[in-house]
Amino acid sequence: MDANTSSHPYLPADQAESLLSDIATWGNTTTIIIHGGSVFEFKGDFPEGKNAQGYYNLKGKTGFEGHLKLDTLDRIELITKLHRGRLSHAFSFIKDDEAVFKIFLGRDADGNLIEPQVARFHQLEETAKND
Repeated sequence: MDANTSSHPYLPADQAESLLSDIATWGNTTTIIIHGGSVFEFKGDFPEGKNAQGYYNLKGKTGFEGHLKLDTLDRIELITKLHRGRLSHAFSFIKDDEAVFKIFLGRDADGNLIEPQVARFHQLEETAKND
């Protein structure tokens, strides 16, 4: 699906692997998966990955691992919104207009967004499509 049915800027799905490789160097983030009404969260460095056997395989140093089917994604939305009264930025990996998983920018010990991550997020917003 090439059409973006939301109001968020987005990156084409074929940029998922390079984006995830980049995010793996950013430090602390929060990855969220919502499935069947349950919410799974991982706070920490996003793991490095590599392609093998049809999946982007994550190999974390802290136990966070997985196998992502990136070729099924439609787009990656860049979301900025208030969450519990604080500004948040996230990448939402979309398939069939549903989020498969989201990666939120990290926060420091005082709860502030990590500024180098925010700067990189805004750089990516500049290249994102706004259909």
